Amino acid sequence: MGVSGGIAAYKAAELARRLVLAGAQVKVVMTRSAQEFITPLTFEALTGQAVGTGLFGGGSKPLEHISLGQEVDALVVAPATANLLGKMAAGIGDDLLTTVLLAATRPVLVCPAMNPGMWGQAVVQENIGRLKARGVMVLEPGRGAMACGAEGPGRLPEAETILEALSRLVVRQDLAGRRILVTAGPTHEDLDPVRFLTNRSSGKMGYALAKVAWRRGGEVCLVSGPTSLAAPYGVELVTVRSAEEMLAAVRERFAAAEALAMAAAVSDYRPKSLAAQKIKRGAAAQQFELVQNPDILKELRPMKTRQVMVGFAAETQDLEAAGRGKLRDKDLDLIVVNDVGRPDSGFAVDTNEVTLISREGEVERLPLLSKEEVAERIWDWVAGRWAGVSG
Repeated sequence: MGVSGGIAAYKAAELARRLVLAGAQVKVVMTRSAQEFITPLTFEALTGQAVGTGLFGGGSKPLEHISLGQEVDALVVAPATANLLGKMAAGIGDDLLTTVLLAATRPVLVCPAMNPGMWGQAVVQENIGRLKARGVMVLEPGRGAMACGAEGPGRLPEAETILEALSRLVVRQDLAGRRILVTAGPTHEDLDPVRFLTNRSSGKMGYALAKVAWRRGGEVCLVSGPTSLAAPYGVELVTVRSAEEMLAAVRERFAAAEALAMAAAVSDYRPKSLAAQKIKRGAAAQQFELVQNPDILKELRPMKTRQVMVGFAAETQDLEAAGRGKLRDKDLDLIVVNDVGRPDSGFAVDTNEVTLISREGEVERLPLLSKEEVAERIWDWVAGRWAGVSG
């Protein structure tokens, strides 16, 4: 982990802490300017490893500038100043960090952070372009208020965003280049300008599927109903509200997709008519006529060519029987069945216990896992399917 000399260097401490908590072994290398903003001792305390500060002198090791870029899983520079980016683009190695980067044979992620005026300079953007052309992953800076008082692009992204970008460099890329479509969340079916019909879906399973697919190299589009979740890094997010809007968004993108994971909890019914004004309290009982929403997976079935289609069945009884029925009825390749009546599985929690049932009748019952772990297992199945087809 390289730290160069910008005011955002203090944020690198949180990134180092988060990496260690995630199980990484972290070696920090600091430029001389970075040490004016934060001390090496901070990173030593957080990582448990000595910090590299120079090519020569006390604490330096012969050939460390070679080993640090070649005997790791990945390198991340946060913050990366305009000066450091210029040196990297020009192939300059005049201190430990730039020499490590020059000798590196492992994936590199740089996280620029600087004044918006500097970020907008043509030469900085030219340097960014050169680095990208060489295979360096460049994380776009965030926007907002800067330490100098300026507003605009140039903020160091949050640690969570950097970790997500870094994860793509260190996990297997068995979905690389695959175009993947995921749906998530509930739909809202309006009754009047104030009220709507919905369900308890939080969108967490669909967002986990999108996040994991992107990490593993996929080109991911996430069509999401209303949720409170942040858009996963790197994923194209399309927001919709109703079942009909979700159908339109999915249908528009389905032909280009190679896989669809339909994790959204789409409302089965919608009000037949929408009241123009708020329905006032009046009679002791109210009656509303409902009509069926389109079944998105059934609507897509005639359009299916090569796509691997994964459906979800949120059930409260006869789980496997219900799942098999939906698998046949919707012509799916895989169905994921879970018991949403359990407090630790299903809606609005971070865990899920599911059963995978394939078109061929294979059944895999998974233990209680995090939703990201469930997503990994689902994409394992899809990747295996593709490997079998291509092989």
